[in-house]
Amino acid sequence: MFYKNIQEGTFIARPNRFIAHCLLNGEVIVAHVKNTGRGKEVFLPGAKVGLVYDPNPKRKTHYDLVSVLKKDTWFNIDSQLPNHLVFESLKNGLPLPGLKKLTVIKPETFFQEARFDFYLEDETGEKGFLEVKGMTHENKGLGAFPDAPSLRGLKHVDHLITAQNLGYHTFVFFLAQSSSMKKGTVNTEMQPAFAEKITEAKRAGTEILCYNCDVSPGTIFLKDKIFFDENLPFDSPV
Repeated sequence: MFYKNIQEGTFIARPNRFIAHCLLNGEVIVAHVKNTGRGKEVFLPGAKVGLVYDPNPKRKTHYDLVSVLKKDTWFNIDSQLPNHLVFESLKNGLPLPGLKKLTVIKPETFFQEARFDFYLEDETGEKGFLEVKGMTHENKGLGAFPDAPSLRGLKHVDHLITAQNLGYHTFVFFLAQSSSMKKGTVNTEMQPAFAEKITEAKRAGTEILCYNCDVSPGTIFLKDKIFFDENLPFDSPV
């Protein structure tokens, strides 16, 4: 996937979770941060950032901050991106355990009290639900979700377990938004209940998938399926 009108700037500060001050072509600009997570290990003064220019006069800011260079590797931090990228990957034939060629990929579908990211049907009539979780928190090649407590995430997994028990195929898809993440886990220090819920889901039959990505300032492509274990110890870098 490609961003239009991408420019590279330098991160200065993040006065609140919605905006960042950046240096671009010698001028300080205000950018909308497309991720409400804490991101303390990537939002460091002097870090290179990818900025999407949008001159829409109705916007409060004309830039979106979508990527950050951490050490020598780019991280995509756009929280709206994972669903789009997974959708395109599924349409292009990304295989899912237990399902054959997909004939229906329907975003934002309600099931009982839940709204899942995707409803799926394959050519044999098998049905399923898939929930996507973006992963941007990383240390020493290990990615972790979440980087902030997510009660919504807990509820999603609970509802997937219900659907699995009713005969649907169910999936949690962790999208590690950098190539530097070689394994994935749950940030139990941040939210131990989420790790417990993932273990419960696996026991019920929910498939847990984790893929990393090739990232540049203005592009992101699905790369490799990587190992995931919710019990791997994760040392937060901040």
